[in-house]
Amino acid sequence: MTDEPIPTITVNNGIVIPQIGYGVFQTPPEETERAVLEALEVGYRHIDTAQAYRNEEGVGAAVAASGLPREDVFLTTKIWISNAGDEPAARSIDDSLRRLGTDYIDLLLVHQPFGDYYGTYRAMERALAAGKVRAIGVSNFFPDRFVDLAENVEVPPAVNQMETHVFNQQADNRTWYAKYGTALESWGPLAQGKNNLFAHPVLSGIGEEYSKTAAQVALRYLLQRDVIIIPKSVHRERMASNLDILDFQLDDADMAAITALDEGKSLFIEHTDPRAVEFLLGYGSR
Repeated sequence: MTDEPIPTITVNNGIVIPQIGYGVFQTPPEETERAVLEALEVGYRHIDTAQAYRNEEGVGAAVAASGLPREDVFLTTKIWISNAGDEPAARSIDDSLRRLGTDYIDLLLVHQPFGDYYGTYRAMERALAAGKVRAIGVSNFFPDRFVDLAENVEVPPAVNQMETHVFNQQADNRTWYAKYGTALESWGPLAQGKNNLFAHPVLSGIGEEYSKTAAQVALRYLLQRDVIIIPKSVHRERMASNLDILDFQLDDADMAAITALDEGKSLFIEHTDPRAVEFLLGYGSR
């Protein structure tokens, strides 16, 4: 394990985000406190949760139990569709603050581009002005909806969190986000192991050059592309492995070989599919 500091990304309002974070999507609420506490012990200082994950309490409990100063831990959460709209979103922000046991959220995102996300964003802008939030942004906003939102709000999104991994690199979409100074953050940076990522011949072959795993190579690639990453594991050893990507540098040939893996499409959910929209709209009531 390297002692090198985790690199950071400075977003468009000047807030500094640790470029490697720890995600808790699908981590059961009863396991979240233990997992996050271990992640903090391993060295993570950026934790990503969401209202829809139903584990904000565990994240907050872990931060409190860690003994770390609150300002040393960067907390992200997201407003779900069921809380969309100006007043519901405002109430939900206060609820998230209570569940996280904190006076402020470092980064607050609109989780999905559905429902009254304009009202949600207005509530987030007010929370930003009130000091309840340090930066605001979006998640899963493809360029068409992203540009429409960014052109019609007071505060441009600091971050857009998108499915981003070696098989879906958001290459063309990033141009539109960059136009507004919006950083790209990856959910699913290891593609949840799809397309044989953990044993992929290109990634494994490159990894042999550096005594690294295919997963570490995949994460390092995103890091060198200035993507914020939030890998997830509930196993301490893998948490440490996902963080151990700071002591090597992929060269131009390595980067080109991995760029060629881009398929430019989702491996999980197509947000323009009406059936996917129906599923997401009903998710909060399940």
